[in-house]
Amino acid sequence: MNGAESLVRTLCEGGIELCFTNPGTSEIHLVDALSRAPGLRGVPCLFEGVCVGAADGFARMTGRPAATLLHLGPGLSNGLANLHNAKRARVPLLVIVGDHAQFHKRYDAPLTSDIEALAWPFSSWVRTTRSASEVGALGADAIAAARTAPGHIATLIVSADHAWSDGGKVAALPIRSETRPAQSASIQQARIMLTNGEPTAIVLGGRGAHGRGLRLAGRIAEATGASLLAQFSFCRLERGEGRPLVERIFYDTRLAMKQLSQFRQLILVDCPAPVAFFGDADLPSDLTAPGSLCHHLHAPGDNCEDALQELADALSTRGTAATHRTPGRPQLPHGAITLDGLAAVVGALLPPQAIVVDESITSGRGMMSATRGAPPHDWLVNTGGSIGLGVPLAIGASIASPNRDVLCLSGDGSLMYTLQGLWTVVREALPITTVVFSNRSYRILKGAFDQTLSEMPERAAALLDLDRPNLDFVSLAEGMGMPARRVESLEAFARALAAGFESRQPNLIEVPLAG
Repeated sequence: MNGAESLVRTLCEGGIELCFTNPGTSEIHLVDALSRAPGLRGVPCLFEGVCVGAADGFARMTGRPAATLLHLGPGLSNGLANLHNAKRARVPLLVIVGDHAQFHKRYDAPLTSDIEALAWPFSSWVRTTRSASEVGALGADAIAAARTAPGHIATLIVSADHAWSDGGKVAALPIRSETRPAQSASIQQARIMLTNGEPTAIVLGGRGAHGRGLRLAGRIAEATGASLLAQFSFCRLERGEGRPLVERIFYDTRLAMKQLSQFRQLILVDCPAPVAFFGDADLPSDLTAPGSLCHHLHAPGDNCEDALQELADALSTRGTAATHRTPGRPQLPHGAITLDGLAAVVGALLPPQAIVVDESITSGRGMMSATRGAPPHDWLVNTGGSIGLGVPLAIGASIASPNRDVLCLSGDGSLMYTLQGLWTVVREALPITTVVFSNRSYRILKGAFDQTLSEMPERAAALLDLDRPNLDFVSLAEGMGMPARRVESLEAFARALAAGFESRQPNLIEVPLAG
């Protein structure tokens, strides 16, 4: 068996189910091996950023790594923006990158680059193969590294001659060490904070914002009167009817500072202390109130769910009834399009167990408030701030959860970064409804300009406009085989959204907005 086959068979043995691919000549033997692996599904993407973002979405919904197959240094470079987002999400992800044959590298061919140097800033583990016989073993090590809590990026660089040469061996995964138990002193400190009468918030990230972690956090909050918050750039948040109410920390620095000013104590669960997205000469970077106490419930890499369980036990909350009262759903609005009206439509029509992928920072700011009383659903957002994650994240989430509706909310500027993802949505027949808010500008940057400078010059405004020509997202989507429509009223948006969910097919809705 050659090195490529040994790697693919090792991936199958190691539980890797998916590989999002954008390969080139150096990876052709890996493509061949992948095509013959019955337990490993290959999903082609037209851009490396789509590959990486889709693997991120799969990991967020399953907790398991998917693989990506990328072409040399330029291919990896094309995926780095969404690799940055995946690193910030702390998800498990396996990046496989082909390289030139070792004997060819000394000729400095056009695609030659230092792939390890490109990978290290975004990866926790990077290795390059040295022979065909070790390709499988390095693949097993990469899977183990990716799965190390809380989740890591592992990058394996496979030289072309090591892929095509014989001598490959299938390898078993190394034994993984269990996460350490939470420190009792940390648990006791949190218990004291929750019972000393000071206004306290529990800030949730990672696995604290969904599943067992969220249920435990809700029980603790119910018993102690603490508030539940989520960092602005959370990885995955379970929400909706019957679930604990978790408020998202605001993006705007002033609003976030006001929001956090009411708390004298913050207990941090699987997340860092809240800080501003950007530095401001007139505002602090630390969003917490002066003199407030921030306490990490557990050490990085420790199991936050176990720590929450120990805290719940220390507080004797076992008999606490978790009521989790949520507001009702909004009524369907009528008339001209407004941001509040669009949010109300989504809140009224969101199906049970839907997955919302939200990359609509300006136009979608009312969405979370309007959907608090919707049926149970998951909410995924951009964790690293590098735009162009929405559609790729939706692809991975949909493949991970094939029986669930996916709603992707995107700004027009964001969607243009990874528009190619719509092709993969159609090719894989994924039930994703993409809503693009078309205000024909980088509205968030215009807002930043208004806050920073007193007046926006005409030439500066022109640099932030997306008109001349206007983008026609209906035509762009239809050109990739996706049914699409443009709506001009809230009634039309409601009809289009309901039809999109009911179709269980790829579709796009363009919502024109004022710039």
